[in-house]
Amino acid sequence: MTATLTASPTATQKGPPDPGAPPRRQGRRRLTRTDRHDLAIGLRYISPWLVGIVIFVFYPVGYSIYLSFTRYSGMGAPTWVGLGNYITAFTDPLVAKAAGNTLFFAVIAVPLGLLVALTLAIAMNQNVREVAFYRTIFYAPSLIPAFAMSFIFIVFLNPQFGAFNQVLNLFGGSNVNLLGDPTGVKIAIILMAQFGAGNAALIFLAGLRNVPKTVYEAARVDGASPLRQFFSITLPLLTPVLLFNLITGVSGALQVFTEAYIVTNGTGDPDAGALFYMMYLYQNAFGFAELGYASALAVLLFLAGLTLALLIFFFSRRFVNYDVEAS
Repeated sequence: MTATLTASPTATQKGPPDPGAPPRRQGRRRLTRTDRHDLAIGLRYISPWLVGIVIFVFYPVGYSIYLSFTRYSGMGAPTWVGLGNYITAFTDPLVAKAAGNTLFFAVIAVPLGLLVALTLAIAMNQNVREVAFYRTIFYAPSLIPAFAMSFIFIVFLNPQFGAFNQVLNLFGGSNVNLLGDPTGVKIAIILMAQFGAGNAALIFLAGLRNVPKTVYEAARVDGASPLRQFFSITLPLLTPVLLFNLITGVSGALQVFTEAYIVTNGTGDPDAGALFYMMYLYQNAFGFAELGYASALAVLLFLAGLTLALLIFFFSRRFVNYDVEAS
């Protein structure tokens, strides 16, 4: 008797696969000796970065989270207190005050900063002969360090001889001490922050340069005015850039510190209105030697920033447009 072996069609059948058949599962390809050699070389090249990120990022973050559950003054061994620091943070009136001042700053400074940056970007995008010079002038204030700008504003707003009060006197007004007023000092710090809008303006400028010119040409043929072109073409196509600048702006606003530290001479007086969250965190860490409590405040700030970023990403689906591509 002769046995006849029938091979499986999927194993021997030639020609195109059956479109109705389920896709075949691809197994994981094993690394060859060349692949392993290349991987080892790549890891050696990036090993300084890997060591650096472990030492200077992962370890400090992990150790800060651990310290947030302890009482630690920087001397001796940390004492485990569990959630005690977090409970204290939620019941500390100065935390609420500092968070309120920071929220006030963020709600005003971030939208205003986006508006200033977009205005600068539009000005830097004009087709004029001296545009390179104008771009340098518009961007230059963002190169001034925050501490230097703070000292400039202290002199400018001085209630006795500052230029701001001298201008008020010319128009019949009386001297005002903005830096001594709880609301005025926050407004002053918000105005200081706008001098750093050049960085966001450059990002907006890159977005403006990437908008297809053919879209504007078609809009002009249809009789659209420059204002209509801005709201119907420019602004919708800039929404991805706007999202990026919004997130970075919120992150920076939550960490406002330098201006408040210099304006208050490092005291962070709660009654002065410049007690921002980072300022209070700094006071607890290096003024009161409460490193455990300061670490808990830092963890809460990180969670607040992460939550805001996720919320912005969630709602960005309603206004961010990625559809149009340059032709």
